[in-house]
Amino acid sequence: MMEEGTTGMLIDAHNHPNWHGFNAQKILENMDEQGIDQMWLLSWEVPEDEYSPSYHSVLPPNGSGIPLEDVLAVGREAPDRFVLGYMPHPKRPDAIDRLKAAVEIHGIRLGGELKVRLPFDDPDALRLYQFCGEQKLAITIHLDYPIDHGHGNYPRPNWWYGGNIESLERAIVACPQTVFIGHAPGFWAHISGDDKFDKEVYPDGPVLPGGKVPEMMRKYPNLWVDLSAGSALKALSRDAEHGGKFLVEFQDKVLFGRDYFDTRLMDFLTSLELPEEAFAKITHLNAQRLLSDYLGEA
Repeated sequence: MMEEGTTGMLIDAHNHPNWHGFNAQKILENMDEQGIDQMWLLSWEVPEDEYSPSYHSVLPPNGSGIPLEDVLAVGREAPDRFVLGYMPHPKRPDAIDRLKAAVEIHGIRLGGELKVRLPFDDPDALRLYQFCGEQKLAITIHLDYPIDHGHGNYPRPNWWYGGNIESLERAIVACPQTVFIGHAPGFWAHISGDDKFDKEVYPDGPVLPGGKVPEMMRKYPNLWVDLSAGSALKALSRDAEHGGKFLVEFQDKVLFGRDYFDTRLMDFLTSLELPEEAFAKITHLNAQRLLSDYLGEA
């Protein structure tokens, strides 16, 4: 078992530049404080009318999410510590050309974050995913259901992304050579076989058998997950015993990631006392393997 405070190498496989006010200097200081050796920096290319105005307080002041330019600028500050990711909006007619240029000119190694108001299996999106598979770019996806939050997200009552778990599954089947990394509340709600996924943003209570996420993780070698943001942590900690078993069962396809800059995830993982091999895979070995060998042996 891992002893408290023992982390070895650590890779944060989900974060963003200039996110929550963290510029390059603050990110690097944060990484040093928490012993993070490497970080995956992801863009979020999205029109301003596709995200809640509440994001304005945590996004760069450019009105277009987190653009590739921010990824590149922060990445240049410490090239050995950042792995760069980019995903153009699939509805851009030049999306594939833009991603191809980013790979060839800027050394982009990841596709993400894909967080747009478009079903995952949209035909234009599928073409982009297939290109990602050819280029060996794993795609970090964000799934949110259209749940009315009830706290003033004007001008829309909800902000959905990706459609539903079924549209994600169709994309996974249609693009078997493309690795999809599952993330966000709508995705993690499916850890359980209950019916809360489209009614509660962060379901709680015991995890019931029959969840789509574990079912799909067993069925599709090209579906991975990262543990970033509050969504994964809430899903795993709503039933901590089940959460530990989930991480052990899927230890070959789970990535440590924060999507923020705190220690909550590491604190939780340490409390689980996972087997040393599983902990090492989750905290860095899987991330290294995904970049070096892509699909590898799951």
